[in-house]
Amino acid sequence: MAFTFNFGGGFNPGGFGGFTPPAQGSESFQTKPPKPRKPRKAIGNAFTRTLINLGVTLVFALAYFYLELPALNFHAEEFYAFVFLVCVVYCACAVITSGFQGDGFKGYVGFVKKQCTIPFILFIGMIAAIAIGALSSWVVLRAGSYSELLPLREGGDFTAGVEEISYNQIPMLDADSAQRLGNRKLGELSDMVSQFEILPTYTQINYQGRPVRVTSLRYGDLIKWFTNRSQGLPAYIIIDMVTQEAEVVRLEEGMKYTPAEHFGRNLYRHLRFHYPTMMFDEPVFEINEEGTPYWVCSRIVKTIGLFGGTDVKGAVLVNAITGESEYWEEVPGWVDRLYSSDIIMEQYDYYGQYHNGFLNSIFGQKDVTLTTEGYNYIALEDDVYMYTGITSVTSDQSNIGFILSNQRTKETSFYRVAGATEYSAMESAQSQVQQMRYEATFPLLLNIAEQPTYFMALKGADGLVKMYAMVNVEQYQIVSTGATVAECEKNYRQSLSHNGLISAGDTTLTGQGQEQTGTIAEIRSAVIEGNTHYYIRMEQGLAYLDFSAAQTPEAVLLNVGDTIVYTFVTESAQFPTGGIVTATDFRYAG
Repeated sequence: MAFTFNFGGGFNPGGFGGFTPPAQGSESFQTKPPKPRKPRKAIGNAFTRTLINLGVTLVFALAYFYLELPALNFHAEEFYAFVFLVCVVYCACAVITSGFQGDGFKGYVGFVKKQCTIPFILFIGMIAAIAIGALSSWVVLRAGSYSELLPLREGGDFTAGVEEISYNQIPMLDADSAQRLGNRKLGELSDMVSQFEILPTYTQINYQGRPVRVTSLRYGDLIKWFTNRSQGLPAYIIIDMVTQEAEVVRLEEGMKYTPAEHFGRNLYRHLRFHYPTMMFDEPVFEINEEGTPYWVCSRIVKTIGLFGGTDVKGAVLVNAITGESEYWEEVPGWVDRLYSSDIIMEQYDYYGQYHNGFLNSIFGQKDVTLTTEGYNYIALEDDVYMYTGITSVTSDQSNIGFILSNQRTKETSFYRVAGATEYSAMESAQSQVQQMRYEATFPLLLNIAEQPTYFMALKGADGLVKMYAMVNVEQYQIVSTGATVAECEKNYRQSLSHNGLISAGDTTLTGQGQEQTGTIAEIRSAVIEGNTHYYIRMEQGLAYLDFSAAQTPEAVLLNVGDTIVYTFVTESAQFPTGGIVTATDFRYAG
């Protein structure tokens, strides 16, 4: 910088403090121009760069597909995310291999656009497809189609359409109790408990005429998978929901295709590689009537527009031992669970809200209904049915009815039974034993004495079933409990009789009727709530037969030493060794 100093000390109008700035335009004021940025060199020629870009993109696509397993299906939302990521990776590679060329922002944008023309067009096309697909699936425009997803029929009178079932068909365990029993059973097996755990996703099925829950094992950790993978998982668990017995079923050859596997034998990866375009619901574990383990993988389809109307169309059945798989549009009869409860309840909610139009679901809300929060299962006619209550959208204190839906065929019946909600019934049952602080499980709906009845188990703090309760749906103040199902039903029928809902002669139990022959060793009698009961002990046992004079008036004629053929009701096939068992009939032997 050039400057001058004023020795005279006088005023210098061109400077400050004796310094005079240089005039603009002088040689001393000018700075050197910046050096031009050296452009980055592109890699090879255009053909070479294209091959590199495609190669990197292909490697990324294969790795992503292997790890995330997106369905290659225009109806699958994850497919669009997959394509978007592939486009981004290709564009990034194209910019890098071409050397980031371009002068200024506009120049650089033009350069990127030139390198990524095809991915950009594909990206815009995907955005358009998503927008059109979402619009075509919009419930506001397609409310009528959504309301028709679930074919619903009126079931009529519940007690006429649903028969009373015996004790060997009533599931008495919920999923949590079944899991506890399974874990306890596995803990008894020293050769397994150190290596394997139980998969917590139990499936309720009807196996050889009995309601059971089944599940697979899984490896304890990655190290235990590595040391046991050659033999596979050696067993599965069956929980009998009536007798509450747990069984570990050992296999001659282990299961090698499960969600607990890794790499190619992982069930999800095995499915995706064999059926790359299919969408699947969460696989469920089942066994056929011979005890062979399978994974039932329901095929998901979208029936409204591009993304709406989730439904099921057949299933892929995967042999858990061999990995052999086959797609069945009509699944075999032993398959019990094709439609998940979530899909059935979602489809009913669409019907309940939109069968009178979308606007009615918001304004007026005439006949707008929804499913209640919970659900349960029951075995009927060799199939498993899902039960859930139906309530008005304007009230959550009472049900207007309920649905029974076949989980294999989706045949669904609606029964109009006005009464308490399931949670109200649970609270009513808990209040009967409030001193015990038992918790009620979500109830089943049964036909007891021609009365719609909630049946539930009462569990203690340890999670085990302690008692059972029955609550009348229409009059939920009628509650009875018992240590066994037979005792609970007996008390419930007596309560119904006292409230005038059934006659005194309709208090016969619905359990298994067993016949035996024996000689009377002892007779006692007592009057209970106005009814005479005769307690008869046979010579071969310590248990007493309970004959109600209201049901079997001929019992007054019995004497010690008489040999009779008697019918008793019990939850098992054997005569009890003690206590009191309900008797329903007798005849003299010979």
